[in-house]
Amino acid sequence: MAAQPALLTQARQAFHKRLVEQKVLAIITTGKTPGIASNADRSQDYSRQLAIHIANNLEAHTVDRKLPAQTAGTLFEELVAEFLITTLPIISLGHPTGWHVENVGNSRKRDHLAQYWPYRHLDELQTKVQADRTLEAVLGNLYSVNPDVLVLRSALEDSVFNQHEKLVDDVTGQRSHIRATKEQQHSDNNKSTSAIVHAVVSCKWTMRSDRAQNSRSEALSLIRNRKGRTPHIVAVTAEPTPSRIASLALGTGDLDMIYHFALDELITAVEAGRNDEGKAQLETLLNGDRLRDISDLPLDLVT
Repeated sequence: MAAQPALLTQARQAFHKRLVEQKVLAIITTGKTPGIASNADRSQDYSRQLAIHIANNLEAHTVDRKLPAQTAGTLFEELVAEFLITTLPIISLGHPTGWHVENVGNSRKRDHLAQYWPYRHLDELQTKVQADRTLEAVLGNLYSVNPDVLVLRSALEDSVFNQHEKLVDDVTGQRSHIRATKEQQHSDNNKSTSAIVHAVVSCKWTMRSDRAQNSRSEALSLIRNRKGRTPHIVAVTAEPTPSRIASLALGTGDLDMIYHFALDELITAVEAGRNDEGKAQLETLLNGDRLRDISDLPLDLVT
């Protein structure tokens, strides 16, 4: 009798199953080039080869036509958020409660970041910019960031800190945002007033050079506009080609890490092919610690 997989392994399998069930990952049977995976670049042979290898490995279904790009991207964001909602509580053994994951990619008209620390000052700034066209001309939208998925931590009540021994009191440690105020401790829902942005996750179903640049620009804006510790800034992608992943992953100073939705399957696909350049690029990303699997993401977020 086979041993039951670990909870993290089960969550990864469920994530892939949901991608297939929602037809985000699928094999297209119609069109000029039938038999290609939904995350492949139809015009690039190597992309098609890698994508179909991964799709077959994950037992993707055949469909007549793939989802519109915007629909696929939206569903990918939702499923990444679901994966984090499932895994963060079981991975964070010390404090399994207090995590909140929000998929905000579909509601970009609202500045979600400005609701939470360390970006709450942006709400006041936005109000002033809207009231003063001169400020708007100077600042533009440099202070505005539209994330896909937010990972939040709630401020902790004193009872959590003091559950084993008295660590905090009313004398010291009064200014840290991780500690809920007396008003928040007596509130039924203090998430919107006391939550801290722990991580910002950019979701890219596929990668193009312009999308890579957008992610870098947003990461730099997050770093520049914070008042406090920088949150984790990461990207999750299903892009099959190492060269396009590298366009976002290589370098330092903006994104913490790039996570692939099926890295083990990508490695197998690259090794099965004859593209030496692709093998070298993937090796560079792995040895340089710039690319990890999505199953590594919850572990990295709690460290």
